[in-house]
Amino acid sequence: MGLYGWLIGAWDMDVHVLPADGARIEGKGEIHFGWVLEGRAIQDVWITPPRGFRDDPAAAHADFYGSTFRIYDPGLDAWHIFWLDPTKQFYSRMLGRADGTEIEQLTVNETPRRRWRFSDITPDSFHWTADVDEGSGGAAKWRRHIEFFARRVS
Repeated sequence: MGLYGWLIGAWDMDVHVLPADGARIEGKGEIHFGWVLEGRAIQDVWITPPRGFRDDPAAAHADFYGSTFRIYDPGLDAWHIFWLDPTKQFYSRMLGRADGTEIEQLTVNETPRRRWRFSDITPDSFHWTADVDEGSGGAAKWRRHIEFFARRVS
């Protein structure tokens, strides 16, 4: 359970959205992680822009408001990841595993494939990235789509 357990708490983050046209959109956000279902799962809520700035038109370009459920499966030695973003009507299913000192999550049966990673992990910070596969013919060609730089606040 330790793969994601270190995330429990509240975090502030800097957000970088990287559209395919090469533009860069920056914003702020907040994340809240907690144990749910009697300690059998972790639920997190990702909010950008932060709650106090959701009505700011400039912040709307980096708009995410969703929740993740993370449930460990000892048979697979992996975590089932379910992302739900009702504001965008975007839902994703992934499997998460340790990859050295990082955590990698890969989509299950989705096109295009997506890869989310936690890296540069310390007790008080992490770097989270979202990549989309723009490759063809089975060869992956990952393009960075989003980056979050998170700092623990509690």
